[in-house]
Amino acid sequence: MGNKLDYSGRCKLVMLLICLSSLVHAQEERRQYFPKKMDFPENLPPKKDVWIFIMAGQSNMAGRGVVEPPDTLSNSRILTINRDNEIIIAKEPLHFYEPNLTGLDCGVSFARELIRHRNSITILLVPAAVGGSSSTQWLGDSLHRNVRLLSNFKTRVEAVKKYGTMKGILWHQGETDASKLELIRSYQARWLAVMKSLRDELGDVPIVVGELGQFLYGREKNDYAMARMVNEQLAQLAVNGTRVAFVSSGGLNHKGDVLHLDSPSLREFGRRYAHAFLMLEPNWK
Repeated sequence: MGNKLDYSGRCKLVMLLICLSSLVHAQEERRQYFPKKMDFPENLPPKKDVWIFIMAGQSNMAGRGVVEPPDTLSNSRILTINRDNEIIIAKEPLHFYEPNLTGLDCGVSFARELIRHRNSITILLVPAAVGGSSSTQWLGDSLHRNVRLLSNFKTRVEAVKKYGTMKGILWHQGETDASKLELIRSYQARWLAVMKSLRDELGDVPIVVGELGQFLYGREKNDYAMARMVNEQLAQLAVNGTRVAFVSSGGLNHKGDVLHLDSPSLREFGRRYAHAFLMLEPNWK
């Protein structure tokens, strides 16, 4: 019996080691094209020429895509911040709150498209999205995945506002709220309350809100059967709200988990965010 137990224990240990090795390999592969060092700008443009955008919401804004070589090409006119609120040249991934999960987001593609239409500006992207966060948690300034959501937002804003002009909020969130009917019914009211809190810090800036992935409509899991209802409310906000734009997710794909956008879709989403922002203020084109 002792030998059999020893053999069984050895088998379990081998399987555990194989699983750990696979996880390590997956993490190494995910980080293959992550920046190896931070690059700091030599000089910052005048404050009036720096447009600041805050990226907020949950995982599809925080980014779960695979970072590929083109995503690492930097542009001195696209900046971001590091964990210590230092200004650095932007390279994907931008978010740093969930190091074992974060990946490509839509920020750099948004900025690249925007500077194509306005060649005199520099974009400063401020990452503030945390995966899995609900609108209720944002409204209540909850501690979520070791981040105090609204307080963190305020801290990042305070750190960067001296460098430029606040120009907008890039928001993508709602998958978590799509899990229960009672949350869906009250989503619009909570969203408005959250945006008021964010605008209290930034001023009356434009808000660009992304549609939840339409691939969620076909998901069998009941938690996401009502995603369409959340999207309908988000679209209505853009109709009734002040300086709110809605970005369609039509034709975008998930990365295999029927939840998170894949890399090509995130790049396209960023471009759509940029065009939606420009449509809010035509004189900025």
